[in-house]
Amino acid sequence: MFENYLPVLLQIVIAGGFAVVTLVASALLGKSAKRTEIKDSAYECGMLPVGDSQPRFSVKFYIVAMLFVLFDIEVVFLYPWAVIYKDFIAAHGPSILAVATGFVSILLVAFVYAWKKGVLDWKS
Repeated sequence: MFENYLPVLLQIVIAGGFAVVTLVASALLGKSAKRTEIKDSAYECGMLPVGDSQPRFSVKFYIVAMLFVLFDIEVVFLYPWAVIYKDFIAAHGPSILAVATGFVSILLVAFVYAWKKGVLDWKS
């Protein structure tokens, strides 16, 4: 039974060894370079790092992100449904279509609600 777990154990040992070797090499080689104030400062794509590090985002940004996740999950749930649709119809009848239609209609109501509230309006 140990033979079944040997490849996994070997991969864990190699990954752990690689992590340790790179950390040790970085610590040994990194300290040999000269440290200056300019080298130790933050690099911001050629811009001077001045101001707040965390800019404030509008709430609308987060709402659009949540809507994206919502409709992305819809696709994740509909893909397996579409794959088994033909086989399920042959075995159990058209009940799968009613379930999927209910699922999509609930999401459609949520989409229309978000649209009416102006969440998807990028001008404001």
